[in-house]
Amino acid sequence: MSLDNNKTTTEQRRPDWAALVIAAVLVIMAGVIFFDVSRLREMGGYSQVGPATVPDWIAFALIGLAIWTVFAAFRHDFPEREKQEFKPVVWVVAGLVAQMALIRIAGFSIATGCLFGLAAAGFGARRIWISIPVGIVICFAIYWLFAVMLQLSLPAGPLERLIH
Repeated sequence: MSLDNNKTTTEQRRPDWAALVIAAVLVIMAGVIFFDVSRLREMGGYSQVGPATVPDWIAFALIGLAIWTVFAAFRHDFPEREKQEFKPVVWVVAGLVAQMALIRIAGFSIATGCLFGLAAAGFGARRIWISIPVGIVICFAIYWLFAVMLQLSLPAGPLERLIH
């Protein structure tokens, strides 16, 4: 009994390392914002509020969240995490890679439709041969809305050239 009790006390004293990593990432993000904003400070002129004001607030908020996360990591305030499954992550990453590889060749609709179908597979859709064409149709409608109606530029492929 004493070994189990000792093990529990040791585990309770250890911080939540994943939460500490998150806190470190928040501090790094705040540092990047502060670094970028340092170049904008001269543009403020005589006004108290300038282009650096809101980014400063965001950076300070990130530091506050980081401090809160550190305290929560030592108090074990985070719920127990489930085991990470890598298969869904691989599907979504494959979708992003496919979109980046296809966007210039195949155009917005086909590339983003592939991203849609592969991400749907990552979230549990079993029939990818249906998800990808459905994604292409949805993305073609989005292309039409943005390129034709709003006159915004999106990468055109063979499908998009049908309406131009």
